[in-house]
Amino acid sequence: MSCVQRFPWLLLVCAACLTQEAQGEDREVHTDRQGARPLELPDEAGAFSFIVFGDRTGGPASSIDVLAQAVEEANLLAPDLVMTVGDLVQGYNARKEWQAQMKEYRGVMSRLAMPWFPVPGNHDIYWRGEGRPPEEHEGDFEANFAPLWYAFEHKGCWFVVLYSDEGDPETGERNFELPRCQRMSPRQYHWLESVLARAAGARHVFLFLHHPRWIEDRYGDDWERVHLLLARAGNVRAVFAGHIHYLRYEGVRDGVEYHALATTGGVLTAGLERAGHVHEFHVVTVRDAGISVAALPVGAVFDPRLYTAEVSEGASTVQRELRAEVDRPLVLGPEGDVDQVVKVTVRNPGERPIDVTLLPSAEDRRWSFWPDHDHRRLAPGQEYTRHFQVRRPPAPFDQCFDLPQILLDCDFLAEALRVPLARKCFPLPCGPPPLPAVAPARHDLALALDGAGACLRLESALLDLPDGAFTVEAWARGDDFAGRRALVNKTESSEFGLFTSDGRPEFLVHVGGAYRSARAPAPLLAPGKWQHLAGVFDGREVRLYVGGRLVARGAAAGERARNDLPLYVGADPDEHGDPTSCFAGCVDEVRISRTARYAEESFAPPRSCAADGDTLLLLHLDERAGPWCLDSSGRGAHPTLVGCAGREPLVGSGRDG
Repeated sequence: MSCVQRFPWLLLVCAACLTQEAQGEDREVHTDRQGARPLELPDEAGAFSFIVFGDRTGGPASSIDVLAQAVEEANLLAPDLVMTVGDLVQGYNARKEWQAQMKEYRGVMSRLAMPWFPVPGNHDIYWRGEGRPPEEHEGDFEANFAPLWYAFEHKGCWFVVLYSDEGDPETGERNFELPRCQRMSPRQYHWLESVLARAAGARHVFLFLHHPRWIEDRYGDDWERVHLLLARAGNVRAVFAGHIHYLRYEGVRDGVEYHALATTGGVLTAGLERAGHVHEFHVVTVRDAGISVAALPVGAVFDPRLYTAEVSEGASTVQRELRAEVDRPLVLGPEGDVDQVVKVTVRNPGERPIDVTLLPSAEDRRWSFWPDHDHRRLAPGQEYTRHFQVRRPPAPFDQCFDLPQILLDCDFLAEALRVPLARKCFPLPCGPPPLPAVAPARHDLALALDGAGACLRLESALLDLPDGAFTVEAWARGDDFAGRRALVNKTESSEFGLFTSDGRPEFLVHVGGAYRSARAPAPLLAPGKWQHLAGVFDGREVRLYVGGRLVARGAAAGERARNDLPLYVGADPDEHGDPTSCFAGCVDEVRISRTARYAEESFAPPRSCAADGDTLLLLHLDERAGPWCLDSSGRGAHPTLVGCAGREPLVGSGRDG
């Protein structure tokens, strides 16, 4: 038998010596780069970490899963050891039930990859039921967990566990609500004195107990003499307790920090999570100079090895491509009434299973849906269809009127990970009801857009723009032109668009197999100033007008490439028809015509556009009916408001008059 086999501790001594030699040999940054800023290396001497778990009692039976999660996360952090602060079992029972709960707790904690050290709490000790012995569960605790009080040394530091349920010294009664039951016995006090004397040369000393006895209005005044003992020692750095089930830091007193932990699976007060009522554990980092303490919520630590390319790229694909397709638009009655079945189809676009939930929803509570939701698991490439009954009684188009939507929740199911994806919203397509003839426009309001999703959406079927000449025009006052900004657009490798990006306007049309563009030679749009913009295609060229003046032109001929995506005022459609490149500012007097309205070098921009036989869309943006801005072309092409689009008075804006 070798020396190492006979004396395994020799291996630890040799490893420590080698580590010290390696640290002292060459502690510098190695590089062949010259003149760079020197870097300071961390202090390696004596650094280590430990974790402290909080109470595990009072919650439902499933709270053991919180503890199990904390164990997994502790293993990822790989501290030297794990401490507890008591209340390991639900307790308050006799031996048979206690033993079962003890085995459950120890079974979970046995999954730790490092040693752990228990602290006794009242739930671990108090006996309820027949056959109650004078010591209650003290003997059970010591036989199955640890001594009631004990201490050990690790890396030049001492860890001291105290027992806070010795009971009334006169009667033996155990009741943590009574100060006379919260006193340290002479035996334990003298033992603590002796341990602190042995630890006099230690770098740091840490104490652990269940009840935070320093809270005098709750646990009496016996802790003061204990604190004086700790203060005289001079190297006691921190005391950790539990019991109260929320975070409470008492600060530093005579060099000693006082921490009360929340829980690691115990019962919590709902609604006070941000005030420290959380499942958490403390992570303590120790160095010669002192300690740092951090609380991590259970669930905050995860294994990066789980996030393979299959997970990160697969979940991104599903998030990007998952859609809820609706078979046909809702048909509204004259008063917004509906009674219709819609068919919603979802297909899994990824290569892993997904869980999806469809939830029809509307802010306007006059809408009703049956069923109110549907949940399915879809295999890769699988498609499924669900029918929903959609109803709304006749009701006015008041300020509460809102269009319904389908909310789509999805979890991506990886091999060892469930990844919740962001909720997606799909408006239920809805044609406007038969609207009365539009009254003469007031011409005193403009559409206000926030640059963050607010816009107008017109379905492609409502804009019958034939091949050949056409004109797109609008008044606009931008608040911020930075980046890509769309004004009136239907682009996506096809169709046309009027942009104001970086204050440099551009009109483009996809004809003859490519975009043909007329772009201003320099930024011409200033924030806060109204300008009339017009893009013209006459079949031979594209022209851009700013303030009635021709600023750019380009050759363009051929057939226009079409798409079925919506037209947006204040945005640009992406490949799925969702708004992007949103405009920030105000828009007014939007008109699309099937003719080249402007051919000369300059013209006087109309303050208010008029409809004629060539007008396909005319939005004065003054009148609304529910979520629709009314079209004054006479063709009923009423676009829908999207997002937080508001209205702003023109009086005093620089465009009135």
